[in-house]
Amino acid sequence: MKKIGLAALVASACSFGASAEEIKVGAELPLTGSLARVGAGMQEGIMVAAEVFNKTNGKHTIKIVTIDDESAPAKAIAAVEKLASDGVVAITGGYGSNNISPASDAANKLGLVYITSGGVDDALVAAGRKNFFRINNSAGYEKAMVGMLADVGAKSVSIIYSTKDATSGLAKDVEKTLAAKGVKVSMHSFDPAITDFKPIINKVKLQDKSEVIAMVGYENDYVGILRAARVLKPAVKAMVGVWSLATPKMAADFPDLMPNVYGTALLPFPAEFKTADGKAFADTYKALYKKEPDYLGQFGYVQSMLLFEAIARAADKGTLKKGGVAEEMRKTDRETLIGRVQFGANGDNPNFVHRMGQHQDKKIVIVWPKETATGKMAYPATPW
Repeated sequence: MKKIGLAALVASACSFGASAEEIKVGAELPLTGSLARVGAGMQEGIMVAAEVFNKTNGKHTIKIVTIDDESAPAKAIAAVEKLASDGVVAITGGYGSNNISPASDAANKLGLVYITSGGVDDALVAAGRKNFFRINNSAGYEKAMVGMLADVGAKSVSIIYSTKDATSGLAKDVEKTLAAKGVKVSMHSFDPAITDFKPIINKVKLQDKSEVIAMVGYENDYVGILRAARVLKPAVKAMVGVWSLATPKMAADFPDLMPNVYGTALLPFPAEFKTADGKAFADTYKALYKKEPDYLGQFGYVQSMLLFEAIARAADKGTLKKGGVAEEMRKTDRETLIGRVQFGANGDNPNFVHRMGQHQDKKIVIVWPKETATGKMAYPATPW
């Protein structure tokens, strides 16, 4: 693929502006409810992608139609159906596998491509949905968490995990891999509705006596676990989590809980970009939102830009309403801000591997893998 300067692309867009074709794309997102913070982060990335695409494509214009799914499965289905009735040609968004599964089922029945970075449950790509695509998966998160724990030499780990599909699946995969490496693993499941984690933390402190606590849940879960650990102070060497944890928003909202906590993160904070695509993303993000981008926005940007490009190719071929978007998605193979993305027959991206970040001095430092690290691990280190 030829590299074209952003300025040249913008100039080209201006010359074609009068004849640009507007295409509606749906964004189904949790903007209220328990997942509102991550939904807002993904939405920012989606809007940045639309802004960059509209400035650089020159022939087609994307119009985003957004509906809040309120972090609820039934509302997610209703959102997809409403978007279809509004005339969108595809849908980007979704967060939480329990919400994405019924939403993508609805999209599949309506013949609409649905792309996300918010659902890692393997059942999502095993259900035979011909129009479902995702850029990340559980295996990529497992590799990051297990790799980081191997690097620090952890001999015992307590995994505290939500009973939701995606979280329990990832927790069990991590348990299996760690056990095969000779690590002692203790498992503690919890219902997503609970708010008091002190009984579980007490078991870790008095019975497990593990070196590390690994958290597999969502934002509210992490806050509850970390608050309980802060009170009971188990003798662990690290608090490690996965998605939606190593973000500047969490650092800003919970400054007493986040120091030294590990979580998956593709970007350090403040962000650093060296490619033209990365700089276009970062510059546009800062212009629109007056802040530094984080990895949730990065995911939203990548998934949406790949979708917009596929839509444009289908429109050029006249196959936009004849299954062409899904066909073009399957032809995708390019480097992005999260690495190389391709889509297999099941809609999954086989190339995905996450990174681990750590909250340090109000910044997020990438600490794993070593080849992409922006700083050193603080270990042993906890927030208390």
